[in-house]
Amino acid sequence: MTIFPPEPKDHDTFIDLDKLWSAAMRRLGVIGACVAAMVVLAGLYLVFAQPMYTSMTNILMDDNLSRYAEENASDNQSAQMLDNRMSSAVEILKSKELALSVVDKAKLDQNALIVDPPKSPVDLVKGMLRGVTSIFSADTPALTEEQIAAGRREKAAAIIQQWLTVERVGRSSVIAVSVRSPDKLLSAQITRTYAESYLTEQLNANFDATERASIWLQERLNDLNTRSQQASLAVEQFKRDKGLISPRGELLSAQQLSDLNSQLIVAQADAATAAARYNQYKAIIEKGPEAAVHNAVVSNRDTDNTVMQDLRKRYIGINDREQAIIQQFGADHPQAIAMKAEKQDVTNQMFRELQQLTGSFKNELDVSQSRVESMRENIQRVAGNNSDANVNMVQLQELEQKASALRTLYESYLQRFEQASQQQSLPIAKARVISDAGVPVSPSSPRKTLTIALSVILGLLIGCAAAAVLELRERFFRTGEDVQQKLGMRFLGYLPRIAGAAREDAPKPSAVPEQGEAANQPVGDPISFRRMMRVAVEAPRSQFAETLRNTKLACDIVLQGKKCAVIGVVSCLPGEGKSTVAANFAGLIASSGARTLVIDADLRNPGLSKMLASEPEVGLVDVILNKTSWTSVARVDRRSRLTILPMTTRGRQVTHTSELLASSGMSQFLESIKDTFDVIVVDLAPLIPVIDAKAFEPYADAFVFVTEWGATPAKAVQSVLQSEPQIAAKTIGVILNKTDLSELHKYADPGAPERLRSNYLSYYRDYKEVAAE
Repeated sequence: MTIFPPEPKDHDTFIDLDKLWSAAMRRLGVIGACVAAMVVLAGLYLVFAQPMYTSMTNILMDDNLSRYAEENASDNQSAQMLDNRMSSAVEILKSKELALSVVDKAKLDQNALIVDPPKSPVDLVKGMLRGVTSIFSADTPALTEEQIAAGRREKAAAIIQQWLTVERVGRSSVIAVSVRSPDKLLSAQITRTYAESYLTEQLNANFDATERASIWLQERLNDLNTRSQQASLAVEQFKRDKGLISPRGELLSAQQLSDLNSQLIVAQADAATAAARYNQYKAIIEKGPEAAVHNAVVSNRDTDNTVMQDLRKRYIGINDREQAIIQQFGADHPQAIAMKAEKQDVTNQMFRELQQLTGSFKNELDVSQSRVESMRENIQRVAGNNSDANVNMVQLQELEQKASALRTLYESYLQRFEQASQQQSLPIAKARVISDAGVPVSPSSPRKTLTIALSVILGLLIGCAAAAVLELRERFFRTGEDVQQKLGMRFLGYLPRIAGAAREDAPKPSAVPEQGEAANQPVGDPISFRRMMRVAVEAPRSQFAETLRNTKLACDIVLQGKKCAVIGVVSCLPGEGKSTVAANFAGLIASSGARTLVIDADLRNPGLSKMLASEPEVGLVDVILNKTSWTSVARVDRRSRLTILPMTTRGRQVTHTSELLASSGMSQFLESIKDTFDVIVVDLAPLIPVIDAKAFEPYADAFVFVTEWGATPAKAVQSVLQSEPQIAAKTIGVILNKTDLSELHKYADPGAPERLRSNYLSYYRDYKEVAAE
């Protein structure tokens, strides 16, 4: 378990600049190689590329040049109209017709650089293939001189179109015309010719258009003049034949009919008024004398009748006196009865007066109706006489409209003809050159600085992509943090890569044990190890020895109290340096004074035994099968006092290795030597190919896992440990073997111990320095 909790990750941060920088430093060689390759390719391109020279001219599309010569010149143009005009000008400059005009004017079809340029290797190959195919093809007729000349002309036009670049300058009315060619003088000549040809083409186009318009307008004017005169004569002839008189522009019968219609409308209105009044008073009379008093109000409103007004006033006065008498004396009083009789007499007088008014209104109604009937008879008589004239007027109006339309059309065409005649002789184009084409002093391509810069950028991009691919394919253990994160186990340290040293023939005299050490001398024949198996013994101050010393300390802590600790050294795959680690680890323990035995238990590929100076005749298998004692098989390194029990490869091949390691013979052998040794280091077979280590697991107190730095896939180690939980539970920790210490710091995070290695190198004494001494 870690002492410090892991740092919380910021989920909003998706780019770790430190890790990106570390990855870039790790793959700096790949990136540099890509950049160098791209720079070399760019250099080859610059050496073999043909230099091209660019000449440019600017043409301004200016309507102000002809504004004083054209009456309908417009000062303001919409943005869309201007864009359309500029796009049309660009396409005209790119057109084949203008290119042919430039070829004819500058005689470019006779320029060998254009029609017969130097052939590139690709063109030579194409020519050879074309010649070979022509042998098997049918004979084609010979070309005439005119066809050859036309072909050269077409070829020259096509080539200068490829050299030509035409584009609008921003949102202005300026068009930039540039030509790229291998010859700087030729570039300037073609560019000037293009500008001149475009201006000439504009003048010719205006002249041809106005000339064609003038000819067509002249023909139309002659025809319209004749037809207009004939239409005017037809109008006058029709008036004379039909006797149509119109002093004020209108027929006399039409004027009479209009006046009668106006009088009829007035008469009908009067008749309607009289009828309404008569009907109202007639309804009043029909109600009888009793309602005369109330209807007298209507009479006063419609007529100014003083008699009715007086009678109504008398009636109101009599009615007031009658009401007063009734209230004072009662309704039977003689005066009340007299007042009532007087009221009835006034009412009768009012009714007779209403009858007289009704009779007078009846007379007015009869007069109005008679007048309306008379007006209608006169209108019918005049309308009958005017019907024939109206029919003739319709035909006359049609003739007059036709004559007016022809006269208006003739005047319009005459005005346009005069304008076209004036513009035909106008020698002004709506464009001018504002920047003349000069002779370029240096080639425009290839651009050396830009090419090199782009090659460097492209090399960086390719290098970064390659580095990213390599980083994404990184599936190995590089640092101790990788071991802890991916396996959840203790990291024991890094073992640097060491080269194999020559065998030592015999023990040196100085290595013979002194008097007093014989009692602690292990049993066995003396042997000679390869030097790489004694790195930890010969260089005790090296980082190699320090890592193994850390491994020993971890084993001591975990296995404290054990009388004889059995430690297995395992790995996933062959070739990870497991045997070298086991030999050096056992040698380091033996040099500290502990009685140590290292057993080569890799029965199928005994790498530890192969490192001995001489191959043994008998080995571990003979001991397990009780064919010989282990003391006759064991070998002793007198310098480190390390005992090794090798495995022989001579004779028959062992097939059931796992059964041998799990057999009772193996158990009896281990029990018999536990009193003789303090530590037993067992070099076991790899875990992935065979199950020997799994079979030996019950006899082991702990395991040290060895994996190769930057070579063993992390997924393989995870799968092995997940499938073998017994071995995983007894694993003390993991050692990263064959570490390239010069590259180690590139894989560590900023501030990690691997980045600080240069600060504590003085504590170590490298194995190479010891070997040199």
